[in-house]
Amino acid sequence: MCLFLCLIHTVSQYTFTVTVPCKGMLQDMAARKPTGVLVLHVIFLCGSTLCMPTAKLLDYDVDGGRDLDIFDINEEAGLNLVEGDIVLDEKQTRNSIIGDEYRWPKTIPYYMEDDLEINAKGVILKAFEQYRLKTCIDFKPWSGEANYISIFKGSGCFSSVGNRKVGKQRLSIGRNCDRIATIEHEFLHALGFWHEQSRSDRDDYVKIMWDRISEGKEHNFNTYDDTTSSSLGVPYDYGSMMHYSKNAFRNGTEPTIVTKIPAFSDVIGQRMEFSDSDLLKLHRLYNCTQGSTFLDSCDFERENICGMIQGQGDEADWVRVDKAAGGPDTDYSNMGKCTGSGYFMHFNTGTANNGDTALLESRILYPKRGYQCLQFFYYNSAGTTDTLKIHVREYDSDNPNGKLRLIKTVDGSPQELWQLHHVSLDVKKKFRVVFQGTKAGPGPSVGGLSLDDINLSETTCPEFVWRVKNFSHVMDSTPTNTPIFSPPFTSKEGYSFQMTLYPNGMDGYPGELSTYAHLVSRERDTGQKWPCPWKQMTMMLMDQHPHIQKRMSNQRSVTTDPNMKLTGSDLFFWDDPRKYFRGPGAGTAVYLTHLRANSRDFIKGGDAIFLLTMEDVSHLTVTQPLPSATPTPPSTTPHSTTPSEVCLNVECLNDGVCVVDEGKAACRCVVGDDWWYYGGSCQHKGSNKDKTTLALASSLSVLGAMLLITAVSVVCVKKKYKKRGNDSRVIMENVMTSERM
Repeated sequence: MCLFLCLIHTVSQYTFTVTVPCKGMLQDMAARKPTGVLVLHVIFLCGSTLCMPTAKLLDYDVDGGRDLDIFDINEEAGLNLVEGDIVLDEKQTRNSIIGDEYRWPKTIPYYMEDDLEINAKGVILKAFEQYRLKTCIDFKPWSGEANYISIFKGSGCFSSVGNRKVGKQRLSIGRNCDRIATIEHEFLHALGFWHEQSRSDRDDYVKIMWDRISEGKEHNFNTYDDTTSSSLGVPYDYGSMMHYSKNAFRNGTEPTIVTKIPAFSDVIGQRMEFSDSDLLKLHRLYNCTQGSTFLDSCDFERENICGMIQGQGDEADWVRVDKAAGGPDTDYSNMGKCTGSGYFMHFNTGTANNGDTALLESRILYPKRGYQCLQFFYYNSAGTTDTLKIHVREYDSDNPNGKLRLIKTVDGSPQELWQLHHVSLDVKKKFRVVFQGTKAGPGPSVGGLSLDDINLSETTCPEFVWRVKNFSHVMDSTPTNTPIFSPPFTSKEGYSFQMTLYPNGMDGYPGELSTYAHLVSRERDTGQKWPCPWKQMTMMLMDQHPHIQKRMSNQRSVTTDPNMKLTGSDLFFWDDPRKYFRGPGAGTAVYLTHLRANSRDFIKGGDAIFLLTMEDVSHLTVTQPLPSATPTPPSTTPHSTTPSEVCLNVECLNDGVCVVDEGKAACRCVVGDDWWYYGGSCQHKGSNKDKTTLALASSLSVLGAMLLITAVSVVCVKKKYKKRGNDSRVIMENVMTSERM
């Protein structure tokens, strides 16, 4: 019986656990003992100690099993903010106009406070990367700029609207706010955007069911006129990540927002990624022309093939076609669904001679970061020895015509499907990407090499790809609470992990995708540190749109905290998985609904693609350095000295400097030719106009006071002389009376 339990563990790890020593004994005894003795030993040794039934290893749901929107999180935290997640300062009213003066510079300084969860810090950095990829907005650690965004762990998810010019502007990413779309949503507020359903034309597109709104929450559904919140000429967007969900602030089970086009009822409130309209409005507000880290994208739908060229000196060409002999029968962009479109590039190795090459080169590109990710779909119907090589052609003063450098040879035997590939580049000078197809074998070939949906950006490549074939069928046919498993993947640091996917949700969550990440054991695992410290595992369901900037992929991240314990136990959650074969998982039961999974291009040609990474985020456990303040020279006044420990916890805004004045901390504010700061922490800004106004007001005040004093003096003098006159009259009357007598 125990032998059966030990062996069954290799199939399922939900009821029993087995330790590596037991497995090792089995292997050792199998090498030394006959079968009968082996069974007896296993029954005795395992039955008495190692293979006893143990408690189930419970997975950890980072969402607590609930699909909470931003407004649900804030409401549970007892927050009563404007529109659910907007903070107004004392200078701002609900009707304040967001104009040019409230824009941030295109590179926004930020500071991540120590109270942020490490997983949140990692996801914030991922959100910044999406801003860089899809917009001209960039982010940099705060280095002393007058205004910056301080990101902290508050009791919910909230932000101010626009650059409030207050120095330290706070933005909260609290518990359960560490979804990438939630972070992008709050930063869109900070960049100057209100919610989509607060537009002046809102009622043309949705109907607000006022009787279904929780008492006291009606104000969250107010609209702004077009002098307050500009739509920037962009049509109303049901798919905006800034739109409320249909159930926002409801008092029962019926929706509070009903879309006037019913098909959009379950579209509003998406929290996956920027919509096209979100990006268009952001581009118009900040005059963006292209993404900071975006380099190129091509689906070959236009005859100019995105400015790509045929390389010089090759013997064959890549040809733009809509199908190819030997395959593929369709492109990958449209899968043959659109008449008059659906093109890709093809090198026919069947008609080429042995040794012939075909070079397809991108337009000239100009890198900024020095590292890039090339992503493309590749269909190989060529001979088994035919090859595709990825080069870069780099240009400099020594190589004005460019010099080829081999990056990677794409391996793999021919397959009857479009395969996704990622290639990491490290280019620091002007360059082209070169796709070299080679007919490398003498035998005949009926097909060739094909390329489609090429994207190049200055980002890091995902580490692993898990393709789930016939995913629509898998979702429909897999019973609830039944998992499927990705292959185990090993990070560059030697940690192995695996994704568990419940295609039809866990118990109580039908119609959902549920996902969890686990550490797993692999043979010859050595050198790792346990419990596993600060590795962030990201599970992304890829939106397979041809253009990388238009994708709305869905992703969640979990981070291994070496101090985390198993529920109700003193055992570490992220301990060596060899103790269990597969460790407990962390993830969410509400990863994505089937409804959203069937939208966009999450499933293409029947297949779903998950992009998985494991990154070291231990550097985020260290406090972000504060900018060094410029010290002021020692004062000659008797009451002022240089800063000491008294100033350690004092924050002077706007480049103010803390000094010790009579033993107490005091801020000395920056003063310029045209402006000056004042207030206890240098938090307010004045100008020469303000100075003039203040001087005029002071002069008028002094003049008023002098007039008042003069008036009072005149009255007093008159009273004094009147009294003296009265006294004189009395005396004279007395004198005259005496004379008569």
